[in-house]
Amino acid sequence: MSSTSTSSGPRAIPLPDVLAKVEQLRSNLNAVLLGKEPVIEFVLACLLARGHLLFDDLPGLGKTTLAKAIANSLGGRFGRVQCTPDLLPSDITGFNIFNQKNREFEFVPGPVFADILLADEINRTTPRTQSALFEAMAERQVTIDSHSRKLSESFFVIATQNPVESHGAYPLPEAQLDRFTMKLQIGYPDRNSEVDILGANIGSRSFDPIESRAVLAPGELSEIQRQIAGINVARKVREYMVDVARAIRAHREVTLGVSPRGLIIWQSVSQAWACLQGRDFVTPDDVRAVAEPTLGVRIFGEFDSAARIIQAGFDQIAIPT
Repeated sequence: MSSTSTSSGPRAIPLPDVLAKVEQLRSNLNAVLLGKEPVIEFVLACLLARGHLLFDDLPGLGKTTLAKAIANSLGGRFGRVQCTPDLLPSDITGFNIFNQKNREFEFVPGPVFADILLADEINRTTPRTQSALFEAMAERQVTIDSHSRKLSESFFVIATQNPVESHGAYPLPEAQLDRFTMKLQIGYPDRNSEVDILGANIGSRSFDPIESRAVLAPGELSEIQRQIAGINVARKVREYMVDVARAIRAHREVTLGVSPRGLIIWQSVSQAWACLQGRDFVTPDDVRAVAEPTLGVRIFGEFDSAARIIQAGFDQIAIPT
């Protein structure tokens, strides 16, 4: 990541300053989601790669708390939508309403006009409404009455789905799952962390944690994301990624493998992971570290474990030196 500035664009943030701000963000999130440091690292990688996140997990494990902490840490707006079968696309994107006083239509923005949007139980709403959200995720804009409206530069979606309850659900199609950068599970905290969670809530009248302080100024996240996108990925590392993806596609149990878009997303997350390790270049270890949550959401077939299929792909390809 370059530390030089240009007159045609925003000033680049020196790598040590980027790492210091990332460390502050990491500290904020670990303070509200106790005992889940590995999960936080993946969340940070997804955020820095300018992606979107799907939590396939049970209720009550801290997803809302985490989303609010991210919004507070970025000094951004937090939006939330509870997905239900009767939810309409306009309930997410917003709508135009006629003002009788000035005889003009006025736009009422929906929750999608936020920096961090939590879409709870996304598989509970209809495919039509899901599509409205996925359009916003893919293009970072929404079209209402033939008029396009831009979303926040740092627009980040955290969606959840409950893996246990399937009654009344609308499973996400493969093409829509591919809009997510990662799929993660938080899981139950360890014993000591649960004891600390109880202690932290003594005297509290709600489950909301103390608000995290903002660690980034407006526009800084976008600049950091831009710099991370420029982190060096050597040709040998890119060849390694392509060869592993092709090995996964060729697996006899796989019917839908990693697309070229999926490869680009994998590379972006690997760049973010390299930054989290304090480096400005990607290694094969970075690629391997983020493979399971990044590729697991975009391979399909008759298998019991995406992790096993991904590992089989890696086993076939020699690690570049």
